[in-house]
Amino acid sequence: MRVAALWFPDWPIQAAHLTGNDPLWVLAIVESQRIRTCSSSARGRGVSRGMRIRQAKAVCPELVLLDHDPDRDARVFESIIAALDELAALVEVLRPGLVIVDIRAAGKFHGSEDAAVELLIDAVSHHGVYACVGVADEIPTALIAARTGIGKVVPEGCSAEFLAEQPLALLTAEVSLHCEPEVVANLQQLGISTLGELAALSVTAVATRFGCAGLACHRIARAEQHRRVASRSPDLELRVSVTPEDPIDRVDAAAFVARHLAALLHTRLEEAGLNCVRLRIHVKLAEDKGVERIWRTTGVLSESATADRVRWQLDSWLTLGGIGPILALTLDPLETVIPEHAGQLWRAGEAGDAALADTAIGRAQSLLGVEAVLQPRLAGGRGVVERIDFLAYGADNQSGEPAAEGVKLVPGRVPSPLPARLGPGYSHPAARVRLLDAAGDDVSVQAEALLSAFPHTLRWGRERFQVTGWAGPWPVDLSWWALESSRVARLQVVGQSALESHPRAWLLIWIGGGTSWRVEAIYD
Repeated sequence: MRVAALWFPDWPIQAAHLTGNDPLWVLAIVESQRIRTCSSSARGRGVSRGMRIRQAKAVCPELVLLDHDPDRDARVFESIIAALDELAALVEVLRPGLVIVDIRAAGKFHGSEDAAVELLIDAVSHHGVYACVGVADEIPTALIAARTGIGKVVPEGCSAEFLAEQPLALLTAEVSLHCEPEVVANLQQLGISTLGELAALSVTAVATRFGCAGLACHRIARAEQHRRVASRSPDLELRVSVTPEDPIDRVDAAAFVARHLAALLHTRLEEAGLNCVRLRIHVKLAEDKGVERIWRTTGVLSESATADRVRWQLDSWLTLGGIGPILALTLDPLETVIPEHAGQLWRAGEAGDAALADTAIGRAQSLLGVEAVLQPRLAGGRGVVERIDFLAYGADNQSGEPAAEGVKLVPGRVPSPLPARLGPGYSHPAARVRLLDAAGDDVSVQAEALLSAFPHTLRWGRERFQVTGWAGPWPVDLSWWALESSRVARLQVVGQSALESHPRAWLLIWIGGGTSWRVEAIYD
């Protein structure tokens, strides 16, 4: 196999120019208050990727900012793909701004490989955009060849020699290679700077230290053939289709159908124990006509990634393609793989678990709802329960600043370290304890936020502990502005039972208006 990869540098910038923005502008695409992509003229003035907007405007006041719009990038890219379809039969999209072509098949049709490459470049130039072309025997090698400056044609059988001289950082320069930045950074810290040095390592050493994520990088460095363009379709019938009651002629309706069909497809894939890496999107039009497009990824297409690609494609066809109403939509997984971590979510000491966990959590959210899977974060509170907040997994912190930064500013907070376990709950009878002084009287918190006596004994049910240390109290006047305000105080207590050889520690909470203490949390 011979593969040609066409990489469109700074594609969001080129797409913005094609949609009417002046090419003479010093342009940058922003996302989350940072520079995501910038034009070459902006880079020449000191703007770089990842820079904050305020810093970028300081070094380049004439910088024009546009919001990141993946829908626009995919919609504009469709016209480029259509032009390439006229020249090659097997064109697959990895992402907006990057496609691969079976250049051997195209070369047989057009006379030679070089002639086919020239025709592809001419077709791209005709649309007013530019691309770098890399040709090699394997898909990853072709992607790396395309990103080496102006592109490169690697002679047949010479992939290993070409890759040996390439810097290791190229593995993370292209996201479609799906190489984990953390693994690449660890390899660089070990002194490995080129792909040739990585390929020289033994498979056992890489697998032992870096797991499957390291092996993926190692296979690329060794130029091992992983998958082919237009691979054999799976034997199972996994395609899913939908025929809406009313023809689809609006983008919002297409987005809804895309999400529904993606969920249905991944349900079938889950039942079969497979992941999709190559997807065909086919729509049926009036008069028995139809159009289709193939999307490929070197990683695994998640449910959300599948829905995004289907939505982008339908948006392109409806907005720019002028194809008319869509009568039916079909998703056909042309290539599937068995998950490398089948049946396992986290494995100690192995890289790639974070991406695997994201896939599993994304599937759980699609089945149960976004709010059904929560992740903890530090919040600005005083007690243990108040210091932890829960958000839907993947949701952004909308406060603008990390919540943990505000914890230090809260008066009356319990100092670190925090307890490891929560108690039964304030209202649960099992949480009630008695704190006694040496005379056997109950210890309470006075109006001056002082203890009425020194703690001597803690009684929890039938157990009795002699207090060997304590700290506090930390008083809090809750809702002091209301008519029915309440005062609470927290106390750290260490006690020793006569029947045990080791002490215990608790965080107690006292609620004003009585002498009752409750166990809020337990130190381990």
